[in-house]
Amino acid sequence: MGGFVAPLVFAGLPFELEILYPELDGTFPNHPADPLNPENLKDLQRRVLETHADLGLAFDGDADRVFLIDELAQPVSGSATTAMVATAMLQRHPGATILYNLICSKSVPEVITEEGGVALRTRVGHSFIKQVMAESGAVFGGEHSGHYYYRDNYRADSGIITAFVVLELMSESNEPLSELVKPFQRYVDSGEINTEVTSPADTVARVAKTLESGGVSVDLLDGLTADYGTWWFNLRPSNTEALLRLNVEAADEASCRAHVKEVLALIKEND
Repeated sequence: MGGFVAPLVFAGLPFELEILYPELDGTFPNHPADPLNPENLKDLQRRVLETHADLGLAFDGDADRVFLIDELAQPVSGSATTAMVATAMLQRHPGATILYNLICSKSVPEVITEEGGVALRTRVGHSFIKQVMAESGAVFGGEHSGHYYYRDNYRADSGIITAFVVLELMSESNEPLSELVKPFQRYVDSGEINTEVTSPADTVARVAKTLESGGVSVDLLDGLTADYGTWWFNLRPSNTEALLRLNVEAADEASCRAHVKEVLALIKEND
């Protein structure tokens, strides 16, 4: 449905638009409609460079998610997009509450606080975010996975609205997207790493016990989050498979790689 809706809402606006793969074909013959997978972004990245486009928008099938591709064909993370859109929402709603899930970059709550907003951390998943949004009156919520929720859109997520907010920011700043997002790209993340284990819940419990016995502060809001100050990681059981999902964030690439190895070893020891 994204291929049907996007051309309609962008029609008549003051920029040139090229649509890739708008055919209404539920078999998705070109590639799966999942912009979280880097493989599915390659056609769009190539076309951005070929046409010297200012922005690429990778929607999923129903366009409730969107991933941004800058003019250099580099993907913009869901965390950076959340922080960027949060600044725009706080300009409209000073002091408002903004939600972010717990695998978002630390840059997200930092930016929200710097812009005078109230940052509220949630579990991963639209049902949790929508519930907290209703309870808190938050104007906006973002997930690292490319879901962005708006109070004034019945608390539903919308890739289309997010695209318009980003286009407005680009128009007002008159900066390329690669420059516009730099203030929000403060750390390095591992991406989600899946590890097969015998019992995900039991492994998380054992990892938590090991960390706590070593004096590490552990947060169990959603899986296990351990924050060491200069880096952190979250370990969550899959809801459908015997997998643990690991996300690590650190100050730089080398540190991030080293800590990923460290946590993977810890998982193996406690499986």
